[in-house]
Order: sequence, then structure tokens, then C-alpha cells
Amino acid sequence: MSLRPDRLPQALRLSAFGFAVAVLLFLTLAPPADLPKEHLWDKAEHAIAWFVLAAIGLAFWPTRPARITGFAFCLGAAIEVMQWAMPYGRDGDVRDLLADCIGVALALLGWGLARRLSARRPMEA
Repeated sequence: MSLRPDRLPQALRLSAFGFAVAVLLFLTLAPPADLPKEHLWDKAEHAIAWFVLAAIGLAFWPTRPARITGFAFCLGAAIEVMQWAMPYGRDGDVRDLLADCIGVALALLGWGLARRLSARRPMEA
């Protein structure tokens, strides 16, 4: 028997996904002085963060890929607009949004490959 994330209670899935969104909001909207130093290239960090967000969403709601990826894209766009409007050292950047989209696309690609592989696997008795 395998534990499938999409079979967890809805409240638990929403809480975990909401926590992931909250972490992203903090990391993207907090003043730069309150954040850990960058360890990777900024665009790689964006792609990784949105990959994780989209992958979590797709694991929890695998039958709703358009909603998950649409939400992730809209969140990235909204954050870039908020950063552009903020007065304390954050800058909105279209290249950051592109990196976010790459992360979401990679998560969607992984989701699609996983679904295809699971469809080929024989049913367990």
C-alpha cells in the first residue's frame, strides 16, 4: 500500500499548501535585510521555489493541473507587481517571473511523466 498525497484529508492538504505559499510570500516580500543570503543564482532560486510550490500542489491535487499551474503563475506575477510597488529595496523583474514559469513548467513536466509511468505500471493485487 502506498501513501498518496492526494488522499490526505483536504484540510491537511490546504494547510500544507498554504504554508508553502506563506513561506514564498515571506521570502519574496520581506525586506532584504531580513532574508538569508543568496546561495545560488537568483533566477535558479526562483525556479526552484516555484517548482516546489507547483510540485506540492500537483501532488495534492493531481486532477487539477491547470488550476495549480495557473495559481502559481498568477502568484508569481502578483509578487513581482508587489515588489515593484514596495518602497524598501525589492524590485519587480520580468526575468524573475520567467524563472518562476520555468520552475512551474518543470513541475508540470515531472507530473506528466509520473502520470504516464504510473499508467504503464500493472495494477497491484
